[in-house]
Amino acid sequence: MSLAMTREEREVFLAGLHVGVVSVPGEDGRAPLAVPIWYRYEPGGLLSFFTGGESRKARALRETGRCTVCVQDEAPPYKYTTVEGPVVAIDPVDEEERRRMAARYLGAATADAYIAATAEQAQHEVTVRMRPEHWLSADYSKLGG
Repeated sequence: MSLAMTREEREVFLAGLHVGVVSVPGEDGRAPLAVPIWYRYEPGGLLSFFTGGESRKARALRETGRCTVCVQDEAPPYKYTTVEGPVVAIDPVDEEERRRMAARYLGAATADAYIAATAEQAQHEVTVRMRPEHWLSADYSKLGG
């Protein structure tokens, strides 16, 4: 019996509300960099997230043009999906997209406070868009019980 999710199951799971972990190649012989992120994904589309435009993560994304994002459900029955693929765009942050992302993770009321508190930081952020190409997944509810 396979625990792997079907294409539809993994896309719906990835589109759900999870904190993701993005991984990019390390530099100067260091291990890969893995950092938690807020992200947005719609089935069949691109995965997008924000990062500092001059961060180690952004530099690695520009150099290699690829990344991996892993999301998981930490409550039993455990599930995870990992996607790897090319970075198709690194753009300036759109304020409305940033507001929607904050509302997704914090709720509408707290999102406004977050946007105000991080306005200066946002001036130095970029939006990264990745096309999921390779998927790994597991859904332990498929074991039954």
